[in-house]
Amino acid sequence: MKRSRTAQAAALLLPLTLVAAACGGDDDATADATAPAVTGSPAGGGAVTTEPSTAPSNTAPSSTAPSSATPAAEFPVTIEHKYGETTIDAPPERVVSIGFGEHDGLLAIGVKPVAVRDWYGDMPYATWPWAQDELGDLQPEVIPSTELNFEQIAALQPDLILGISSGISDADYATLSGIAPTIAQPGGYVDYGTPWDVALEIAGQATGRTAEATQAIADAKAKFATVRAAHPEWQGLNAGVTYIYENQPGGYSSEDVRPRFLAELGLGTPAHYDEVAGDQFWFTVSAERLPELDTDVLIWLPGGEAEQTAIRELALRPTLTAFQEGREIVADPLLGGAFSHFSPLSFDYVIEHLVPELELALDGDPATVVPSAAVIQPGYEPSVTGDAATDASAAWSLVFDSAVPYADKSAHLEDAAALQATVESYTAAGDAMGGITLVPTDVVVDETASPVTATVTYDVRFGDSVAYSALEGRITLVDGTWVVSRDEFCSFMASARNACPA
Repeated sequence: MKRSRTAQAAALLLPLTLVAAACGGDDDATADATAPAVTGSPAGGGAVTTEPSTAPSNTAPSSTAPSSATPAAEFPVTIEHKYGETTIDAPPERVVSIGFGEHDGLLAIGVKPVAVRDWYGDMPYATWPWAQDELGDLQPEVIPSTELNFEQIAALQPDLILGISSGISDADYATLSGIAPTIAQPGGYVDYGTPWDVALEIAGQATGRTAEATQAIADAKAKFATVRAAHPEWQGLNAGVTYIYENQPGGYSSEDVRPRFLAELGLGTPAHYDEVAGDQFWFTVSAERLPELDTDVLIWLPGGEAEQTAIRELALRPTLTAFQEGREIVADPLLGGAFSHFSPLSFDYVIEHLVPELELALDGDPATVVPSAAVIQPGYEPSVTGDAATDASAAWSLVFDSAVPYADKSAHLEDAAALQATVESYTAAGDAMGGITLVPTDVVVDETASPVTATVTYDVRFGDSVAYSALEGRITLVDGTWVVSRDEFCSFMASARNACPA
């Protein structure tokens, strides 16, 4: 395979200070230390941080099958990008994806990368739920979200390195293209700001999957058109995608992937967001300048309870028109992740969960309640109250904590003896992910039921990161002991790919 014309094998490997996730980078191989990175709420989304994740990278020896590309007649193909152009002579079979969330696009067009870049969320093989079916049983090697390890990448023997959303510098590119043909992002966009359809077109061309990419783009555009047609009243309105980091609020410019998604639905980005962001896709303001974020609807991306609290405590937030008229939305970690990955595989999830919230926020009636915004309302507290609710919450947490041994949870699990092997394999699965816990945020006890039951609203945490939010389950009071039914337990185990015995 032919190397890029501009590629030179660099002997000196420069460290890259990474700000991951639709996060800031530049041509000098370092990113501003204040640049935000979505780390939990899409996203993703979600909280912002510039610190590398300390969570396990879920690496494993690769058993990934080579990527199956389409006819060699499409090759050679030459792709232009910000560092020159790269020619690929034949369909690649060992694709290494170094862009953040970039392997979503590859999986969407049927390409199975041998390695993927970690981002955030502690997901198995750095792959979020909406892409797990496409990943299947394959186990790509996981490249850490910190600076690139060029020796690790070289050892994978790639025949294509895809880095459209990687933010690599020219020095990184020179080193990588000495290993294999490497595709950087196209010129004309801020780092991490390549439009999703442009990125998918490039991925399709580079892998011989042009037809698949074209079809995926057409399918997605049709979904967006359906939403726009259903909401002509959104045309001309603006949405602000906002966050808080170290008590400083901020937002994303129109070149970020999340506002690009909203543009597909007919919602613009306030012009002053772009003015403040300049040549970056993000910006921060002091808490005293919070009113600068105000617009027709605000979509907050908090990473967890700490950021939710920080938003609640913004002194000037009650002065915002969006606050006063109930036009705020909060993306939970899974929605934030889907929003931030912005791929054909995550679009359905975003449309299903974000569009209904937008409909409520933008209905013109300030009295309309937007459910997701409850967590940032003044005085909000999780509603786990009373002894019965506390006991039910404790039993629920114990049963679904992967670190708790079988002997300690058996009294609270129906048909426990028959499920011992499942409990033990759940522990092993949890260890690989830094621990799995189901943390109650709300427990409602129905004392009129016979037997007494409690509905538990909970978050799923992988290690310290919230992976799923606002799920519901039931637990029952049996002879004075709160017990999780076999069906309830096994339903969650099935979602964790840890099936119960028949």
